[in-house]
Amino acid sequence: MTDAQLVREALQGGDGAYEQLVRRWSPRVMAVCHARLGRADCVEDLTQESLLRALRSLASLSEPEKFGPWVCGIATRVCLDWLKSRRRGDVEFSALSDQQPSWPAKESGNDVDRLEEIDRLMSEVEKLPLPHREVLMLYYYDDLTYAQLGEVLNVSAATINARLTQARQMLRQRLGATQGDHRQP
Repeated sequence: MTDAQLVREALQGGDGAYEQLVRRWSPRVMAVCHARLGRADCVEDLTQESLLRALRSLASLSEPEKFGPWVCGIATRVCLDWLKSRRRGDVEFSALSDQQPSWPAKESGNDVDRLEEIDRLMSEVEKLPLPHREVLMLYYYDDLTYAQLGEVLNVSAATINARLTQARQMLRQRLGATQGDHRQP
């Protein structure tokens, strides 16, 4: 079923139609929120807030076939609202700990090394400029084509290609500098 069909069905009170839209679009909304904020600790809450606002405003969507870009725009506004609010200064107690998360005891040294590499990579991704971070996260979170990314972000596929290329290059440089070698991310 297309997004437009699901939107129309949801507006008519169809059971499960909006749930299907949420399942389809929540990874992209999550990627937008993560890219906008650069903070993983808030992403789930802001994704839920974005999807709730979209549900409440669904009747205002004039072009149901553009549900995806519309809900991603709502997510962007939710993130901007959050950044403007006092909540941005609030940090959960667990985020203040300098300790690493406790991993299952069965992990081998290779697993720990891999987790450290992922942490380093995500740390550097979160430092990228917003347009690069956003396209990179959407691309890898949801495995979208350049054309789909262009539609979601309202830019051309060529711009998507350029941003991805630049983001990857920045990561290679930063990770090579922090690792002291030239391994590819």
